[in-house]
Amino acid sequence: SCLIEAGGGEYMKVGYVRVSTAEQNPARQMELMKSLGVEKIYQEKRSGKNTDRPQFNEMLSFLRDGDTLYVESFSRLSRSTRDLLSTVATLTEHGVNLVSDKENFDTSTPQGKFVLTVFAALSEFERESILERQREGIEIAKAEGKYKGRKPIPANEKFFTVAKAWADGKVALKDAIRESGMSSSTFFRKCKQYEISRRSS
Repeated sequence: SCLIEAGGGEYMKVGYVRVSTAEQNPARQMELMKSLGVEKIYQEKRSGKNTDRPQFNEMLSFLRDGDTLYVESFSRLSRSTRDLLSTVATLTEHGVNLVSDKENFDTSTPQGKFVLTVFAALSEFERESILERQREGIEIAKAEGKYKGRKPIPANEKFFTVAKAWADGKVALKDAIRESGMSSSTFFRKCKQYEISRRSS
């Protein structure tokens, strides 16, 4: 996985704070993190639509199985409903609890676990809907003689070199992603596929 595996240490409270360029001031979110006893905070000034979120990616690479991630609201964490479902699924898959203050949401509680089952069902529905639309589009393109197919991005030697360097702590995550020539989501997916994770210090 791309999240660090549990290394026997104590679980941590990790916070993610994001303000848009219009909001500017993260003081309210920072005060909330302090009141929640958060030990490590990742802070970002990016609009919700910005896909380049280096601190968000660094946070994902830091979180360990058993840690808890705190956010002021779902809107701080994700850019859209689809993005939120994907992020929650990733955190859950790696044993990371999520607490959102505004929505009074905590995945460590029975109520939170129930909501997770709903999220999982919605994610599956979204995936199936996308695949169905893709299949329909391909069939139409084939019928019109326009379908050429799409070559998958190979996990080549360069990827393994930069991924291993990141895993060994020799390069920063953003540099590894840039060197790989992949998007951050593709890089993380390939890491998960080949079971590459950053070493726990």
